[in-house]
Amino acid sequence: MVTTIQACIGIGANLGDARGTVEQAIIRLAALPASCLLAQSGLYLSTPIESSGDDYINAVVQISTSLSAHELLKALQEIELAFGRERPYRNAPRTLDLDLLLYGSEQIDHENLTVPHPRMTERAFVLLPLLQVNPDAEIPGKGTARDFIELVRGQGIQLLG
Repeated sequence: MVTTIQACIGIGANLGDARGTVEQAIIRLAALPASCLLAQSGLYLSTPIESSGDDYINAVVQISTSLSAHELLKALQEIELAFGRERPYRNAPRTLDLDLLLYGSEQIDHENLTVPHPRMTERAFVLLPLLQVNPDAEIPGKGTARDFIELVRGQGIQLLG
């Protein structure tokens, strides 16, 4: 019997046609092997945090998958590369950023993968779309996503129409 797990993926872009890139990335995520798109947030416009460049377009999707966390990470990195992702320095502007935010209730601390995403509780552009797809989202080892909303209230973010 194949075991499936629910995972949440953060999506962001601020180079080129960022909105089009995020929309196309959602289509690519919906087509991941051994996975099924369960929910997608609206698109959010957010100001860069600890970064430079244009405002970001952000979203979160929730999928059901039988891929392992590392297989899923590899698939996300392949999608990023297909959209021209480069990593010249930490928090550089990007054509596409896909972050594995949550992988079921697992806590993973590996050299190339940390789940839950280590800064997700500090980012409105993660928490607001996450709560849109899963209002009861639990962040393993930390509490509910809703618990952290007050900490990010002052961050510039808006839901796009």
